[in-house]
Amino acid sequence: MIVKDEYDDLIANKKWDLVRRPSNANIIRSLWIFRHKKHLEGTFEMYKARLVGDVVGQKPGLDCGETFSPVVKPATIRIVLSTTLSNSWCLHQLDVKNAFLHGNIDETVYMYQPLDFRDPHHPNYVCSLNKSLYGLKQAP
Repeated sequence: MIVKDEYDDLIANKKWDLVRRPSNANIIRSLWIFRHKKHLEGTFEMYKARLVGDVVGQKPGLDCGETFSPVVKPATIRIVLSTTLSNSWCLHQLDVKNAFLHGNIDETVYMYQPLDFRDPHHPNYVCSLNKSLYGLKQAP
């Protein structure tokens, strides 16, 4: 059920459109990554499944131009924590499901349909990505 839930979220967020496979396009693989999510004390919390694009299959200049990876600097985190403490504010941590995956991509990227989720009416079609997926060079 975990994989199905993840897949349903991707479809609900309109991650891709199914299109005929272009003859001259580079098609990247789609992979399912599985892991255990743990509580802070290290005990098991739940299983996680994530669909990723195979970055090895992407060719610079063809599938992507420049790559960009925003990173929070430790100094920024220290400032936020310091400001919070000095003002006696409450601090909460949130886990937003699929928050990372709302970014649109400008390049045209084609990906094979996820295993076990091929459209029965169009099994040879590929996914034309509308939004970012983990593993893509276009993803942060």
